[in-house]
Amino acid sequence: MNSKVLQTLEYNKIIVQLTDKATSEPGRKLCRELVPMTDPEQIELAQTETGDALSRIFKKGSTSFGGNKDLGMTIRSLEVGSALSVSELLSIASMLENVNRIKAYGRNDREDTPADSLDEYFDLLEPLTPLSNEIRRCILSEEEIADDASPTLKHIRRSMTLTNDKIHSQLTSMINGSYRTYLQDAVVTMRNNRYCIPVKAEHKGHVPGMVHDQSSTGSTFFIEPAAVVTLNNELKELALKEQEEIEIILADLSAQAGEHAAALATNQKLMTALDFIFAKASLAMDENATKPIFNTEHHIRIRKGRHPLLDKKKVVPIDIELGTDFDLLVITGPNTGGKTVSLKTVGLLTLMGQAGLHIPALDRSELSIFTEVYADIGDEQSIEQNLSTFSSHMTSIVTILQKADADSLCLFDELGAGTDPTEGAALAISILDHLHGKGIRTMATTHYSELKVYALSTPFVENACCEFNVETLRPTYRLLIGIPGKSNAFAISSRLGLPDYIIEDAKKHITEDQESFEDLLTDLENSRVTIEKERLEIASYKEEIKSLKERLTSKQEKIDQSKDRILREANEEARQILQDAKDVADETIRTFQKAGTASMKDLEKSRQKVRDKISEKDAKLSLRTPEKPTHKQLKPNQLKLGDSVKVVSMGLTGTVNSLPDRNGKLFVQCGIIRSQVSLNDLVLLEEKNEITAGEFRQTGSGKLKMSKSYSVSTEINLLGKTVDEALTELDKYLDDAYLAHLPSVRIVHGKGTGALRKAVQNYLRRCKYVKSYRAGEYGEGDAGVTIAEFK
Repeated sequence: MNSKVLQTLEYNKIIVQLTDKATSEPGRKLCRELVPMTDPEQIELAQTETGDALSRIFKKGSTSFGGNKDLGMTIRSLEVGSALSVSELLSIASMLENVNRIKAYGRNDREDTPADSLDEYFDLLEPLTPLSNEIRRCILSEEEIADDASPTLKHIRRSMTLTNDKIHSQLTSMINGSYRTYLQDAVVTMRNNRYCIPVKAEHKGHVPGMVHDQSSTGSTFFIEPAAVVTLNNELKELALKEQEEIEIILADLSAQAGEHAAALATNQKLMTALDFIFAKASLAMDENATKPIFNTEHHIRIRKGRHPLLDKKKVVPIDIELGTDFDLLVITGPNTGGKTVSLKTVGLLTLMGQAGLHIPALDRSELSIFTEVYADIGDEQSIEQNLSTFSSHMTSIVTILQKADADSLCLFDELGAGTDPTEGAALAISILDHLHGKGIRTMATTHYSELKVYALSTPFVENACCEFNVETLRPTYRLLIGIPGKSNAFAISSRLGLPDYIIEDAKKHITEDQESFEDLLTDLENSRVTIEKERLEIASYKEEIKSLKERLTSKQEKIDQSKDRILREANEEARQILQDAKDVADETIRTFQKAGTASMKDLEKSRQKVRDKISEKDAKLSLRTPEKPTHKQLKPNQLKLGDSVKVVSMGLTGTVNSLPDRNGKLFVQCGIIRSQVSLNDLVLLEEKNEITAGEFRQTGSGKLKMSKSYSVSTEINLLGKTVDEALTELDKYLDDAYLAHLPSVRIVHGKGTGALRKAVQNYLRRCKYVKSYRAGEYGEGDAGVTIAEFK
């Protein structure tokens, strides 16, 4: 694809937007190198990968590839057996940890999730967890190697600590002993990496030892006492051994990494490719873009396409077709009406689609694969080359005519402009006719009426216009295919206040044919507006009828389902009632058959039991809907004999005939019926209306008090604190953060000697509700920060 069209159609600005979506430098480099492709298989694969990444973002959210760094030199060093530096090994560990996180992101959560084009990328990633863990175990930061990196290093550092203690003990005894009067200050200091004491110049001879330095005034000499020279020498030797052991450790780690050099190179390649693919998906999500359908017949059908560099909330979508019923489209209309934007939209969406990017249009939009796209858009006049506007355009057009073929897409803006209108229109018609004869898909904008006539009279050539509202003097930016644009110069001038007599005089200078043509265009526009309104009304009616039909169908289905359910439940309930009635009848017969041997008391109990069952069934069969009590539940002491009550389940009123027993049962006389009912089934008909002041008393106890844990920060700063102070504050902070349901926190402890970091991480290791912790990555604070995640 020629570089000029990429600049003309502002494809480079799309690449800038795409580059901003990548999260790693190798990924951004790949974005900057993206150009349109012409191989259908490559284009389809790129589009599929973009779509699959977009689906993953919608399901799982976006992810970051920030830990993916360029390890090219590092991997080459491993391949030749060189030892890596601390920073290089940490970069490998960081990349492998990022690989592990990305592999977990790409893992399908459900077995029934269909495979996609990205599964192979994620499957080929190798986290090499043992290697990254070993590097993290041995290297705490770029400035510190762990004591446990090797037994030898641990022994050396223990010896260094003991030697340091001996030196400090010896010097402290000197400072507090006989040398006290000879010293400038009672302190131990370092000069040339050896422990010294500051001795006054006049007492230099009283302190045997080696002079390493003196103050700027000469009043103080920094002397290494002879008693600690041997210890300082031992300390120096131990420091050299420590450095040698560190180099051995780094060489060993490098050898372990070297065994996986190929896997490391593959990981970086895959991570870079994934970052690039997900950058395309992120751009598609921002633009609400979709995957286009490609064809090789040079058909273009863009549905509600938007120019991606315009505000998607303000831009008016356009529908464009080319190559099916016509291969040449002539667009006319007023200035600033959207002609050039329509032209650029077609060209830019074609370039984006062939680059594997989704396009901002509705789904099922169709694009074709062109080997070249040519565009002559804008004013390219050059003073240096002595080219006018017309000459610069014509130079570009000549190049297009020489190179364009049937697999090209040609776009012309204001074809033939910048010269005599008659000659310009004639040239424009000849150029378009030449391209049309070669079957080249072409779009051109113009103001010439001659080109409108050419489009109307030539097969497979179509007119289009950008709609203009004469009433408001504003374009609507809608592209209307099949309708030539009408000159609105007279209408616009009249609306702006130009006198009518001038406009009438101007109309006299128009030929009769021209005036008839303009009148025809006016009639066509009026007919189109009327048809459009009727079409919208019919579409609205169809939508309303469809909605009513769906609602009616849904309602009928619900009624049928309810009918079946009610009948089924009624049959089941009737069967159960018959069975219960049979059981009651059988029990009653048995009771009376035993009447000869039973006492009256037993018979009364049996009779009451039968009555209770009948009352229970009567309550279930009642067609009245029980009233929901609006009062507090009655207590036994609230009722007395003679109170008027209502039996809710029966819908009857009566008077209390007996007080409730311990089970809440009592007798109520309802007319001639005396029934035993439950206390919960009664409502007092005469309720007291007295309301105590306490019922309306409002207190502040109901106000919600926000715990301070709800405002806890996601970060704690422990810089400048001792270990004890830091751990005390950290303990309280973690409690508050855990209660506030924070997922993770950031603990800032600084690098320093590493003592505070070790203490913090040891505490986190013992903390029960801390799930895991890790050192900060690049951009998070590195080794000066620890990230803790809660369970």
